[in-house]
Amino acid sequence: MEEVLGILDDLVAFDSVALTPNVDLVDHVVAYLRPHCTDIALTHDETGTKANLFATIGPAVDGGVMLAGHSDVVPVDADDWATPPFTATRVSDRVYGRGTADMKGFVACVLALVPRLAALDLVWPVHVALTFDEEDGFHGAPILIDSLGDHPRPSAAIVGEPTGLKVVGAHKGCYEYTTSVTGMNGHSSRPTEAVSAVHHATRWIGGLLDLGAELAGRAPADSRFEPPHTTTNVGVVGGGLARCTVAADCSFDWEMRPVQGTDAGFVKERMAAVEAELLAEMRTVHPGASIETEVVCEIDGLEWVEASPALDLMRTLLGGETDVGVVAYGTEAGLYQSAGIPSVVWGPGDIAVAHRPDEFVEVADLEACVAVLARLDEVLTA
Repeated sequence: MEEVLGILDDLVAFDSVALTPNVDLVDHVVAYLRPHCTDIALTHDETGTKANLFATIGPAVDGGVMLAGHSDVVPVDADDWATPPFTATRVSDRVYGRGTADMKGFVACVLALVPRLAALDLVWPVHVALTFDEEDGFHGAPILIDSLGDHPRPSAAIVGEPTGLKVVGAHKGCYEYTTSVTGMNGHSSRPTEAVSAVHHATRWIGGLLDLGAELAGRAPADSRFEPPHTTTNVGVVGGGLARCTVAADCSFDWEMRPVQGTDAGFVKERMAAVEAELLAEMRTVHPGASIETEVVCEIDGLEWVEASPALDLMRTLLGGETDVGVVAYGTEAGLYQSAGIPSVVWGPGDIAVAHRPDEFVEVADLEACVAVLARLDEVLTA
Protein backbone atom coordinates (compact mmCIF):
# COMPACT_ATOMS: atom_id res chain seq x y z
CA MET A 1 0.00 0.00 0.00
CA GLU A 2 2.88 2.34 0.69
CA GLU A 3 3.86 2.09 -2.97
CA VAL A 4 0.39 3.25 -4.05
CA LEU A 5 0.49 6.15 -1.61
CA GLY A 6 3.96 7.14 -2.78
CA ILE A 7 2.86 7.19 -6.41
CA LEU A 8 -0.24 9.17 -5.45
CA ASP A 9 1.99 11.69 -3.64
CA ASP A 10 3.96 12.19 -6.86
CA LEU A 11 0.87 12.52 -9.07
CA VAL A 12 -0.95 15.00 -6.83
CA ALA A 13 2.16 17.19 -6.73
CA PHE A 14 1.70 17.95 -10.43
CA ASP A 15 -0.58 20.97 -10.91
CA SER A 16 -2.31 19.39 -13.90
CA VAL A 17 -5.39 21.61 -14.05
CA ALA A 18 -7.37 21.09 -17.26
CA LEU A 19 -6.38 23.24 -20.25
CA THR A 20 -2.82 23.64 -18.90
CA PRO A 21 0.28 21.67 -19.98
CA ASN A 22 0.61 18.16 -18.58
CA VAL A 23 3.80 16.91 -20.26
CA ASP A 24 5.80 17.01 -17.01
CA LEU A 25 3.33 14.61 -15.41
CA VAL A 26 3.26 12.35 -18.47
CA ASP A 27 7.07 12.31 -18.68
CA HIS A 28 7.16 11.26 -15.03
CA VAL A 29 4.74 8.39 -15.72
CA VAL A 30 6.68 7.34 -18.82
CA ALA A 31 9.91 7.15 -16.81
CA TYR A 32 8.17 4.91 -14.30
CA LEU A 33 6.59 2.67 -16.96
CA ARG A 34 9.49 2.35 -19.38
CA PRO A 35 11.26 -0.63 -17.72
CA HIS A 36 8.02 -2.62 -17.69
CA CYS A 37 6.32 -1.88 -21.03
CA THR A 38 6.65 -3.43 -24.45
CA ASP A 39 5.39 -0.22 -26.05
CA ILE A 40 4.72 3.36 -24.98
CA ALA A 41 3.06 5.81 -27.38
CA LEU A 42 2.31 9.48 -26.84
CA THR A 43 -0.09 11.67 -28.77
CA HIS A 44 -0.21 15.43 -28.38
CA ASP A 45 -2.44 18.43 -28.87
CA GLU A 46 -1.52 20.95 -31.55
CA THR A 47 0.63 22.94 -29.10
CA GLY A 48 2.71 19.94 -28.09
CA THR A 49 2.33 20.88 -24.42
CA LYS A 50 -0.35 18.32 -23.60
CA ALA A 51 -0.01 14.59 -24.09
CA ASN A 52 -1.98 11.37 -23.98
CA LEU A 53 -0.24 8.14 -23.05
CA PHE A 54 -1.00 4.63 -24.28
CA ALA A 55 1.30 2.01 -22.80
CA THR A 56 1.25 -1.75 -23.34
CA ILE A 57 2.46 -4.42 -20.94
CA GLY A 58 2.63 -7.88 -22.46
CA PRO A 59 2.27 -9.23 -26.00
CA ALA A 60 1.39 -7.01 -28.95
CA VAL A 61 -1.87 -8.79 -29.77
CA ASP A 62 -5.49 -7.71 -29.92
CA GLY A 63 -7.43 -8.41 -26.76
CA GLY A 64 -6.65 -7.80 -23.15
CA VAL A 65 -7.72 -4.94 -20.93
CA MET A 66 -7.31 -1.17 -21.04
CA LEU A 67 -7.12 0.64 -17.70
CA ALA A 68 -8.06 4.22 -18.51
CA GLY A 69 -7.78 7.49 -16.66
CA HIS A 70 -7.20 11.18 -17.20
CA SER A 71 -4.28 13.24 -15.96
CA ASP A 72 -6.07 16.56 -15.49
CA VAL A 73 -7.94 17.95 -12.52
CA VAL A 74 -10.34 20.83 -11.96
CA PRO A 75 -9.07 24.22 -10.72
CA VAL A 76 -8.67 25.04 -7.04
CA ASP A 77 -8.94 28.05 -4.77
CA ALA A 78 -6.29 27.26 -2.18
CA ASP A 79 -7.92 29.58 0.35
CA ASP A 80 -10.87 27.19 0.53
CA TRP A 81 -8.70 24.21 1.44
CA ALA A 82 -7.68 23.02 4.89
CA THR A 83 -4.63 21.29 3.37
CA PRO A 84 -2.38 22.27 0.42
CA PRO A 85 -4.36 21.14 -2.66
CA PHE A 86 -1.32 19.93 -4.59
CA THR A 87 0.21 18.01 -1.71
CA ALA A 88 -1.19 14.58 -0.90
CA THR A 89 -1.88 14.85 2.83
CA ARG A 90 -2.63 11.76 4.90
CA VAL A 91 -5.10 12.46 7.70
CA SER A 92 -6.17 9.33 9.55
CA ASP A 93 -7.64 6.98 6.91
CA ARG A 94 -7.94 9.54 4.13
CA VAL A 95 -5.61 11.16 1.62
CA TYR A 96 -6.51 14.76 0.80
CA GLY A 97 -5.48 16.63 -2.34
CA ARG A 98 -6.82 17.73 -5.71
CA GLY A 99 -7.34 14.69 -7.88
CA THR A 100 -7.04 12.10 -5.12
CA ALA A 101 -10.57 10.91 -5.92
CA ASP A 102 -10.91 12.19 -9.48
CA MET A 103 -8.90 10.30 -10.57
CA LYS A 104 -5.24 10.12 -9.62
CA GLY A 105 -6.06 7.57 -6.92
CA PHE A 106 -7.08 5.04 -9.57
CA VAL A 107 -4.04 5.89 -11.71
CA ALA A 108 -1.77 5.33 -8.71
CA CYS A 109 -3.32 1.90 -8.11
CA VAL A 110 -2.80 0.95 -11.75
CA LEU A 111 0.81 2.12 -11.86
CA ALA A 112 1.63 0.29 -8.63
CA LEU A 113 0.46 -2.99 -10.20
CA VAL A 114 2.41 -2.61 -13.45
CA PRO A 115 5.69 -4.19 -12.24
CA ARG A 116 3.78 -7.22 -10.94
CA LEU A 117 1.88 -7.64 -14.22
CA ALA A 118 5.02 -7.15 -16.29
CA ALA A 119 6.74 -9.99 -14.43
CA LEU A 120 4.04 -12.47 -15.51
CA ASP A 121 3.97 -14.55 -18.67
CA LEU A 122 0.97 -12.69 -20.08
CA VAL A 123 -1.13 -14.23 -22.82
CA TRP A 124 -3.14 -11.04 -23.20
CA PRO A 125 -1.85 -7.48 -22.82
CA VAL A 126 -2.85 -4.83 -20.34
CA HIS A 127 -2.86 -1.25 -21.59
CA VAL A 128 -2.58 1.92 -19.55
CA ALA A 129 -4.34 4.93 -21.10
CA LEU A 130 -3.94 8.43 -19.71
CA THR A 131 -5.57 11.43 -21.37
CA PHE A 132 -5.52 15.21 -21.05
CA ASP A 133 -8.32 17.78 -20.68
CA GLU A 134 -11.09 15.38 -19.75
CA GLU A 135 -12.38 17.90 -17.23
CA ASP A 136 -12.89 20.65 -19.79
CA GLY A 137 -14.16 19.43 -23.12
CA PHE A 138 -12.83 15.85 -23.34
CA HIS A 139 -10.17 17.07 -25.78
CA GLY A 140 -7.56 14.37 -25.23
CA ALA A 141 -9.46 11.09 -25.56
CA PRO A 142 -10.56 11.57 -29.21
CA ILE A 143 -6.91 12.11 -30.19
CA LEU A 144 -5.87 8.97 -28.34
CA ILE A 145 -8.72 6.99 -29.90
CA ASP A 146 -7.70 8.12 -33.39
CA SER A 147 -4.26 6.60 -32.77
CA LEU A 148 -5.49 3.20 -31.57
CA GLY A 149 -5.46 1.79 -35.08
CA ASP A 150 -1.67 1.70 -34.75
CA HIS A 151 -1.80 -0.48 -31.63
CA PRO A 152 -3.32 -3.75 -30.40
CA ARG A 153 -7.00 -3.26 -29.68
CA PRO A 154 -8.28 -3.98 -26.16
CA SER A 155 -11.27 -6.25 -25.63
CA ALA A 156 -12.54 -4.19 -22.70
CA ALA A 157 -11.82 -0.98 -20.83
CA ILE A 158 -12.15 -0.03 -17.18
CA VAL A 159 -12.43 3.74 -16.80
CA GLY A 160 -11.43 4.48 -13.22
CA GLU A 161 -13.64 7.42 -12.30
CA PRO A 162 -14.67 7.61 -8.63
CA THR A 163 -17.69 5.33 -8.26
CA GLY A 164 -17.06 4.20 -4.70
CA LEU A 165 -15.96 0.88 -6.24
CA LYS A 166 -19.47 0.30 -7.55
CA VAL A 167 -19.76 -0.91 -11.13
CA VAL A 168 -21.34 1.60 -13.51
CA GLY A 169 -22.68 0.19 -16.77
CA ALA A 170 -24.23 3.31 -18.30
CA HIS A 171 -24.18 7.08 -18.02
CA LYS A 172 -25.77 10.05 -19.73
CA GLY A 173 -24.11 11.99 -22.51
CA CYS A 174 -22.38 15.31 -21.95
CA TYR A 175 -23.01 18.05 -24.52
CA GLU A 176 -21.50 21.46 -23.65
CA TYR A 177 -21.82 24.76 -25.49
CA THR A 178 -21.13 28.49 -25.31
CA THR A 179 -23.70 30.72 -27.01
CA SER A 180 -22.85 34.35 -27.80
CA VAL A 181 -25.51 36.95 -28.57
CA THR A 182 -24.51 40.19 -30.33
CA GLY A 183 -26.90 43.13 -30.38
CA MET A 184 -26.36 46.89 -30.52
CA ASN A 185 -25.70 49.14 -27.56
CA GLY A 186 -27.43 52.39 -26.78
CA HIS A 187 -28.80 54.50 -23.96
CA SER A 188 -31.32 52.67 -21.81
CA SER A 189 -33.72 55.62 -22.10
CA ARG A 190 -34.07 54.88 -25.84
CA PRO A 191 -34.36 51.07 -25.93
CA THR A 192 -36.18 50.91 -29.26
CA GLU A 193 -33.08 52.31 -30.98
CA ALA A 194 -30.85 49.51 -29.66
CA VAL A 195 -30.87 45.72 -29.45
CA SER A 196 -30.27 44.24 -26.01
CA ALA A 197 -28.13 41.13 -26.19
CA VAL A 198 -28.94 40.41 -22.55
CA HIS A 199 -32.70 40.56 -23.07
CA HIS A 200 -32.57 38.30 -26.11
CA ALA A 201 -30.17 35.91 -24.37
CA THR A 202 -32.62 35.54 -21.49
CA ARG A 203 -35.39 34.74 -23.95
CA TRP A 204 -33.16 32.13 -25.62
CA ILE A 205 -32.42 30.64 -22.21
CA GLY A 206 -36.12 30.72 -21.38
CA GLY A 207 -36.83 28.74 -24.54
CA LEU A 208 -34.29 26.14 -23.47
CA LEU A 209 -35.75 25.83 -19.99
CA ASP A 210 -39.27 25.59 -21.42
CA LEU A 211 -38.26 22.28 -22.99
CA GLY A 212 -37.99 20.68 -19.56
CA ALA A 213 -41.50 19.25 -19.47
CA GLU A 214 -41.24 17.90 -23.02
CA LEU A 215 -37.89 16.28 -22.29
CA ALA A 216 -39.39 14.66 -19.20
CA GLY A 217 -42.15 13.26 -21.40
CA ARG A 218 -39.60 11.81 -23.81
CA ALA A 219 -37.89 9.71 -21.12
CA PRO A 220 -37.67 6.05 -22.14
CA ALA A 221 -40.05 3.89 -20.13
CA ASP A 222 -37.16 1.68 -19.07
CA SER A 223 -34.76 4.51 -18.23
CA ARG A 224 -32.41 3.55 -15.41
CA PHE A 225 -31.33 7.14 -14.73
CA GLU A 226 -32.34 9.58 -12.02
CA PRO A 227 -33.79 11.85 -13.21
CA PRO A 228 -34.90 9.49 -16.00
CA HIS A 229 -34.90 12.11 -18.75
CA THR A 230 -32.49 14.41 -20.57
CA THR A 231 -31.67 17.53 -18.56
CA THR A 232 -30.37 20.99 -19.49
CA ASN A 233 -28.56 23.61 -17.46
CA VAL A 234 -27.28 27.15 -17.99
CA GLY A 235 -24.30 27.50 -15.69
CA VAL A 236 -22.66 30.83 -16.53
CA VAL A 237 -24.09 34.07 -17.95
CA GLY A 238 -22.20 37.29 -18.62
CA GLY A 239 -22.77 40.51 -20.53
CA GLY A 240 -23.47 44.23 -20.49
CA LEU A 241 -21.56 47.27 -19.27
CA ALA A 242 -23.85 49.31 -17.02
CA ARG A 243 -27.44 49.63 -15.82
CA CYS A 244 -28.04 52.60 -18.09
CA THR A 245 -26.61 50.98 -21.22
CA VAL A 246 -28.41 48.56 -23.51
CA ALA A 247 -26.08 45.57 -23.66
CA ALA A 248 -24.45 44.84 -27.00
CA ASP A 249 -23.01 41.48 -25.96
CA CYS A 250 -24.03 38.54 -23.82
CA SER A 251 -22.71 35.00 -23.65
CA PHE A 252 -23.69 31.97 -21.64
CA ASP A 253 -22.39 28.46 -21.04
CA TRP A 254 -24.93 25.68 -21.12
CA GLU A 255 -25.20 21.95 -21.35
CA MET A 256 -27.52 19.05 -21.90
CA ARG A 257 -27.15 15.51 -20.63
CA PRO A 258 -29.00 13.26 -23.09
CA VAL A 259 -30.29 9.86 -22.10
CA GLN A 260 -30.72 9.06 -25.81
CA GLY A 261 -29.20 10.49 -28.97
CA THR A 262 -32.52 11.63 -30.42
CA ASP A 263 -33.00 14.06 -27.54
CA ALA A 264 -29.95 16.06 -28.59
CA GLY A 265 -31.43 16.49 -32.05
CA PHE A 266 -34.78 17.45 -30.55
CA VAL A 267 -33.22 20.19 -28.41
CA LYS A 268 -31.18 21.55 -31.30
CA GLU A 269 -34.19 21.63 -33.63
CA ARG A 270 -36.42 23.40 -31.13
CA MET A 271 -33.76 25.93 -30.19
CA ALA A 272 -33.05 26.67 -33.85
CA ALA A 273 -36.69 27.74 -34.19
CA VAL A 274 -36.45 29.95 -31.10
CA GLU A 275 -33.22 31.43 -32.41
CA ALA A 276 -34.68 32.19 -35.84
CA GLU A 277 -37.56 34.07 -34.26
CA LEU A 278 -35.22 36.11 -32.05
CA LEU A 279 -32.85 36.94 -34.90
CA ALA A 280 -35.67 38.14 -37.14
CA GLU A 281 -36.77 40.52 -34.42
CA MET A 282 -33.23 41.71 -33.61
CA ARG A 283 -32.32 42.36 -37.24
CA THR A 284 -35.26 44.68 -37.82
CA VAL A 285 -33.28 47.16 -35.72
CA HIS A 286 -29.71 45.98 -36.30
CA PRO A 287 -29.01 43.82 -39.39
CA GLY A 288 -25.66 42.79 -37.93
CA ALA A 289 -27.20 41.12 -34.88
CA SER A 290 -26.19 37.50 -34.37
CA ILE A 291 -26.54 34.44 -32.18
CA GLU A 292 -23.67 31.97 -32.47
CA THR A 293 -23.09 28.73 -30.59
CA GLU A 294 -19.67 27.13 -30.10
CA VAL A 295 -19.51 23.42 -29.42
CA VAL A 296 -17.28 22.74 -26.41
CA CYS A 297 -17.90 19.00 -26.53
CA GLU A 298 -20.51 16.50 -27.60
CA ILE A 299 -19.80 13.28 -25.77
CA ASP A 300 -22.23 10.42 -26.17
CA GLY A 301 -23.29 8.51 -23.10
CA LEU A 302 -22.22 5.03 -22.13
CA GLU A 303 -25.06 2.86 -23.39
CA TRP A 304 -26.35 -0.04 -21.36
CA VAL A 305 -25.28 -3.35 -22.93
CA GLU A 306 -26.55 -6.39 -21.09
CA ALA A 307 -23.98 -8.79 -22.54
CA SER A 308 -20.97 -6.49 -22.28
CA PRO A 309 -17.48 -8.04 -22.16
CA ALA A 310 -16.51 -5.18 -19.84
CA LEU A 311 -19.24 -6.12 -17.37
CA ASP A 312 -18.23 -9.78 -17.66
CA LEU A 313 -14.66 -8.74 -16.84
CA MET A 314 -15.79 -6.89 -13.71
CA ARG A 315 -17.84 -9.89 -12.58
CA THR A 316 -14.74 -12.04 -12.93
CA LEU A 317 -12.57 -9.59 -11.01
CA LEU A 318 -15.19 -9.17 -8.28
CA GLY A 319 -15.78 -12.90 -7.95
CA GLY A 320 -19.30 -13.27 -9.31
CA GLU A 321 -22.52 -11.38 -9.94
CA THR A 322 -22.51 -7.78 -8.81
CA ASP A 323 -24.92 -4.88 -8.85
CA VAL A 324 -24.47 -2.62 -11.86
CA GLY A 325 -25.64 0.97 -11.64
CA VAL A 326 -25.91 4.08 -13.77
CA VAL A 327 -24.83 7.70 -13.21
CA ALA A 328 -25.86 11.03 -14.66
CA TYR A 329 -22.36 12.45 -15.13
CA GLY A 330 -20.25 11.88 -18.23
CA THR A 331 -16.95 10.03 -18.63
CA GLU A 332 -14.62 8.94 -21.41
CA ALA A 333 -16.21 5.48 -21.30
CA GLY A 334 -18.84 6.62 -23.79
CA LEU A 335 -16.11 7.62 -26.22
CA TYR A 336 -14.31 4.30 -25.89
CA GLN A 337 -17.57 2.40 -26.34
CA SER A 338 -18.36 4.43 -29.47
CA ALA A 339 -14.91 3.46 -30.77
CA GLY A 340 -15.78 -0.21 -30.40
CA ILE A 341 -14.18 -0.93 -27.02
CA PRO A 342 -16.71 -2.32 -24.49
CA SER A 343 -16.35 -0.17 -21.39
CA VAL A 344 -17.33 0.09 -17.77
CA VAL A 345 -16.77 2.76 -15.12
CA TRP A 346 -15.33 1.61 -11.80
CA GLY A 347 -12.87 3.19 -9.42
CA PRO A 348 -12.00 4.30 -5.89
CA GLY A 349 -13.30 7.49 -4.32
CA ASP A 350 -16.62 9.27 -4.07
CA ILE A 351 -17.86 11.57 -6.84
CA ALA A 352 -19.54 13.66 -4.12
CA VAL A 353 -16.15 14.97 -2.94
CA ALA A 354 -14.64 15.40 -6.41
CA HIS A 355 -14.38 18.97 -7.73
CA ARG A 356 -14.71 20.33 -4.17
CA PRO A 357 -12.28 21.81 -1.65
CA ASP A 358 -10.63 19.18 0.56
CA GLU A 359 -11.15 16.41 -1.99
CA PHE A 360 -10.04 13.07 -0.58
CA VAL A 361 -9.92 9.34 -1.16
CA GLU A 362 -10.24 6.70 1.53
CA VAL A 363 -7.13 4.55 1.95
CA ALA A 364 -9.47 1.56 2.25
CA ASP A 365 -10.80 2.33 -1.25
CA LEU A 366 -7.27 2.31 -2.65
CA GLU A 367 -6.51 -0.99 -0.92
CA ALA A 368 -9.69 -2.56 -2.29
CA CYS A 369 -9.00 -1.22 -5.79
CA VAL A 370 -5.53 -2.76 -5.84
CA ALA A 371 -6.88 -6.07 -4.57
CA VAL A 372 -9.46 -6.25 -7.36
CA LEU A 373 -7.11 -5.17 -10.14
CA ALA A 374 -4.52 -7.67 -8.92
CA ARG A 375 -6.88 -10.42 -10.10
CA LEU A 376 -6.13 -9.34 -13.66
CA ASP A 377 -3.19 -11.74 -13.54
CA GLU A 378 -5.68 -14.63 -13.66
CA VAL A 379 -7.51 -13.09 -16.63
CA LEU A 380 -4.45 -12.13 -18.64
CA THR A 381 -2.51 -15.38 -18.18
CA ALA A 382 -5.41 -17.70 -18.97
